[in-house]
Amino acid sequence: MLRGLLRGLFGTLVLSAAVHAQELRYGAPIPAVHRTLFDKGLDYLVDAQQKGGSWGNTGVTGVCVMALIASGEDPNFGKYREAVQAGVRSMIRQQDPSTGFIRSGMYEHGFAMLALADCYGAVDERLLWGDEKPVRSIAKTLELAVRCAVTSQEQNPFNAWQYSPDGSTADTSATGAVMMGLLGARNAGIPVPDKTIDLVVDYYTSMTLKNGLVNYSSFGGMGASYARSSICVLVLSIAKRKELAAYKATAEYLTQTWDAMPSNHPAYTLYYRSQALFQANYALWRRWTEENTVMLAELQLEDGSIPIQGASSGLPFQTGMALLSAGLNYCLLPIYER
Repeated sequence: MLRGLLRGLFGTLVLSAAVHAQELRYGAPIPAVHRTLFDKGLDYLVDAQQKGGSWGNTGVTGVCVMALIASGEDPNFGKYREAVQAGVRSMIRQQDPSTGFIRSGMYEHGFAMLALADCYGAVDERLLWGDEKPVRSIAKTLELAVRCAVTSQEQNPFNAWQYSPDGSTADTSATGAVMMGLLGARNAGIPVPDKTIDLVVDYYTSMTLKNGLVNYSSFGGMGASYARSSICVLVLSIAKRKELAAYKATAEYLTQTWDAMPSNHPAYTLYYRSQALFQANYALWRRWTEENTVMLAELQLEDGSIPIQGASSGLPFQTGMALLSAGLNYCLLPIYER
């Protein structure tokens, strides 16, 4: 009888283990075309980096640093460690220590904040400054940056942001950059007031129509913008507000227009659309990202840069945004969570 009971128990355990094993998800190997796209693109970014560690303004530097760590290369001992560390130092140096503002605009402030949040805990600060005297830690930089954003929001009549920290207007594009920086900082363990997040959620809700279109600002700018709708989806997803009507409307709009080509700000749109589809419709994102990778590989030049037709910013920005739009295939950046 005992043997029978043990046999039955063993069979139950084996069946249970088999069921659980079927529920596990295993990552598929990264396709060769994707790996080549990233390797060539990152080599270009390293070559394009300026002497002081930046790629231009702090926003572009943040984008390029995120691209360098998106594929999982060790930021302390990997092949891109010097470029990553120099980029981080450059962003920290650009911060006003009294106000916390990371120059030169709120777009730049937001992207730099997000990049530093993604680096926090991954970059070994014992190696970051070498023989130099540290300017300040990443944690302190993020704390000051969050304080700057919160103070700026408190002074803004729309409870959001536009171009400068003392601005009296706001738009959904700049606000998205700052909000994602704040959410990244919060994910890294830096205190961010709940009220700050709630007010931005209310702002996006007020700017979103039932058809999923999102106003640029309270002064107008309505129209089909895949970037604005994508930003709304992403912000509300990472803020854990998927139950809101604004999220459902913008997610549905993106699902219906997932393969439409943007006419304005195409690199910016690629970056946000990839993350929005990843959050809103994983199966559709998988289809989209396969096509996106092929398209980017066809656009990539011999030097590794990826020029995006219609984009007005420089090649480092275009390349960094293009790589980040494909970076969700690795799912390694902390902000790439579902």
